Amino acid sequence: MQPPPSAPSSPARGLAVVDVEASGRSPWRHRVVEIGVVLLDYPLLRVEAEFSTLIDPGGPVGPTDVHRIAQEQVVGAPTFREIAPHLAALLRGRVLVGHHVRCDEGFLAREFARFGVQLPVMPTLCTMALAERVLGGRLTGRGLGACVEAFGLPEFDAHTALGDARAAARLLRSALATPAGGVEPLRALVESAQHTCWPKLRQRAGAVPTKNRSGTVFPASSLSSAYAVPCAVPYGVPVLVPAGVEEIA
Repeated sequence: MQPPPSAPSSPARGLAVVDVEASGRSPWRHRVVEIGVVLLDYPLLRVEAEFSTLIDPGGPVGPTDVHRIAQEQVVGAPTFREIAPHLAALLRGRVLVGHHVRCDEGFLAREFARFGVQLPVMPTLCTMALAERVLGGRLTGRGLGACVEAFGLPEFDAHTALGDARAAARLLRSALATPAGGVEPLRALVESAQHTCWPKLRQRAGAVPTKNRSGTVFPASSLSSAYAVPCAVPYGVPVLVPAGVEEIA
């Protein structure tokens, strides 16, 4: 599948579902070791593109028994600073979505701050809070796995950044489809995201590599080629979908 075209000069309109895997629980003491992003359009919430890469934290990768990332796997992966311009281009103009989104936002803010960039105040949407609002006492837990199971959604590759981001995207779509989901508040968030002021980050000359868990290295020299994982996942394709776009089942 071909990568999406280069981003237009005007801000994107939609949502960015983000998950980070980190070397520990504290954004102040630990580092991001993997990031996954699923871009959704608005209002249909179709998948536009995906991005995922391991990140060299410049130190220990932390709890390998949880995220299953070995120290040798991050050798040759980019640093956060190297992928930051591409990540900013993905997030610009979008609502930041995550399961316990404040955690992901906190790690992103600290990683940007480490090289002197202040993360702008982005509109956010938390799929954990959304699931609680929709299902309430029917939830057996607040974690992503428990929420996905409660909605009857497919199993996913837990504790991988892209696997969790994909699962959160499905959860978001399912929760918003319920009467308690709150489509109108989402519209306001999307409109607000258009006015978020992002700093301009200088991109390094030459290609910036991204690396997935299998060890495959992808170039990320421009926004159009920054999608290390193509949008080819079994979400289910509706009858009428533009070429290269898939919809969450």
